Amino acid sequence: MASKPKVEEPPKQHFEHPSAGHAKKKVVELLANARQPFLPRIRRLSAYAIEPIKAFYVFLVANLIAAAFAPIQDCDETFNYWEPTHYLSHGYGLQTWEYSPDFAIRSWLYVALHSIVGSFRRLLPRSDKVAEFYFVRYALAFVCALCQVLLYQVSSTTLNARIGLFFMIATVTSPGNFHAAAAYLPSSFAMYMSMLGAASFMNWRGGLRTSHGIFWFATGGILGWPFAAALCAPYLLEEAFFALFSDKEAFIECIMRVARGVVAGLIVLFFDFMINLFFYKKMAVVSWNIVRYNIFSSTGGPDLYGTEPWTFYFKNLALNYNIWFVLALLALPLFLIQKIVSPSGHGFQTGLRTIVFVMPFYMWLAIFTLQPHKEERFMYPVYPFLTLNASMSLHIILSALGNADKKTLIGMIPARLKLFAVTVVMFLSLDSSLSRVYGIYQAYSAPLKIYSPLWGDSNSENAFGGEGDNICFGKEWYRFPSSYFLPRDMHAKFIPSEFRGLLPGEFSEAETGFGFWSGTWLPTNGLNDRNEEDPGKYVDLRMCSFLVDTQYPERTGKAPPREPDYVADTSRWETVKCERFMDAEKTPLLARIFWVPDLPGVPESLKRKWGRHCLLQKKKPSDQGMWVDPGEMMFS
Repeated sequence: MASKPKVEEPPKQHFEHPSAGHAKKKVVELLANARQPFLPRIRRLSAYAIEPIKAFYVFLVANLIAAAFAPIQDCDETFNYWEPTHYLSHGYGLQTWEYSPDFAIRSWLYVALHSIVGSFRRLLPRSDKVAEFYFVRYALAFVCALCQVLLYQVSSTTLNARIGLFFMIATVTSPGNFHAAAAYLPSSFAMYMSMLGAASFMNWRGGLRTSHGIFWFATGGILGWPFAAALCAPYLLEEAFFALFSDKEAFIECIMRVARGVVAGLIVLFFDFMINLFFYKKMAVVSWNIVRYNIFSSTGGPDLYGTEPWTFYFKNLALNYNIWFVLALLALPLFLIQKIVSPSGHGFQTGLRTIVFVMPFYMWLAIFTLQPHKEERFMYPVYPFLTLNASMSLHIILSALGNADKKTLIGMIPARLKLFAVTVVMFLSLDSSLSRVYGIYQAYSAPLKIYSPLWGDSNSENAFGGEGDNICFGKEWYRFPSSYFLPRDMHAKFIPSEFRGLLPGEFSEAETGFGFWSGTWLPTNGLNDRNEEDPGKYVDLRMCSFLVDTQYPERTGKAPPREPDYVADTSRWETVKCERFMDAEKTPLLARIFWVPDLPGVPESLKRKWGRHCLLQKKKPSDQGMWVDPGEMMFS
């Protein structure tokens, strides 16, 4: 007998767990309605929704700009990833200690995938190594945009379409995205996978995707950075919470979902293990080796490379996300206040789910703030969670400002004044972000530009240098953009400078009798995990056909003995090409942080001081008047 219909009540803003018994009927109904167009329904619900394909184009354009213009921020990107990739593709390159078979803490599968992408560029017209370099960057920008639009879509449908819009704006306008989107770094790859993992866990439409989420986070941890897998912890705790309070059938289904995700992750680990076995010629679980070195090392671990105060990430994130970082920090307090003041939720489906969504950012920031060794790239995996938190905060603030009740303090403020205040804050945020992005490009892009004379003109004529010439680096060794910028088998070499740590060696180029890529498993002398200087990494200055150096005219003090001003030594070196390079030591703080047009009336505190980053060519003996001065022996 049919039950008596209940009086219709206004729908409450809540969300049932799809595995709960009372929710299964709703899941079936959702699946039955899956044939209907999804996006038009969203447009009717909110004026803020943007079709995913249009959002994808926005993300892609921002990422392609980063791929084309972003300087290499971290020398680890060059020496730990671009150089091994160059070795796989072109047979030579620089080798760091991490790739020594004695340590094996870098995944060759991750490198090989990028090598395949770069090698595909050779099949296209007008191919050279620089084109390969940027092709890989463009591919990374494309993959990143795909991941971003998936998280954008899930945020729009699961939380609120306005939150999705804010997520897109915060992402594409931030200097953080400019750094991370197309960076060839495991932390960037982990960021991609974290977005896919978060989107899987957040999206309950059509059923739970726990196994998918675990798989994506595991892939980011195994092929990218193991620590990034910890970002899935809040989602797994949510899964466990619902499983504990569900019936037996739902509990078993939860176990099966987790098991499928773990098995999928183990399959990725197996493939990574086999590829590393091929290259290292030894059994190595690279992800475990990374964890062991960073946490359980007896030789000093990452702290050997410098430590920073606890404020480091707060300052860095404030620079890269300005007002969005502040909003991200406020996400949980604002949400709790909203729940107390207005229990209806104003568009959020449940309090528990929202707390789960905001927790990865707080967890990651807390963990890495406590670590002595800090680097900007360590924050890359949490960038999407930062912008998601900030978007939630802005949504809550705008919902509160939209209160028109004249009995409340906010309701008494004129609507136009509230709109003006919000517009000014957002405009200043956008302006500071764009100023910093352009400022970074203007200040530090020289290392990507000075090598063009080595390639010659558009017909590859009038090129400087010959086959196998050596390009040497002294104090500017860490600004080398990679061997992709050196044509005709030119090799990068190092001469002594004031740096006293360990420099990269070279992959063995032995071929006959050693098989393919023998440099990946043959031992290299002088590599250690203690950052101890190895004099064997240096060459005599007489072996250098070219030299890269930076001249800082504003620095009037005496140059260190191992770092003379080679640009000024016109008797032995002639300038091939120079580009402006910001003198960070002499530039005032605000001018370093933001770009300000160099116009009349601009105060000195906002003006940058410039040096010259130069490619120099050694003069012929007849031009020097003598072959070489004994003082060029740089091993003293």
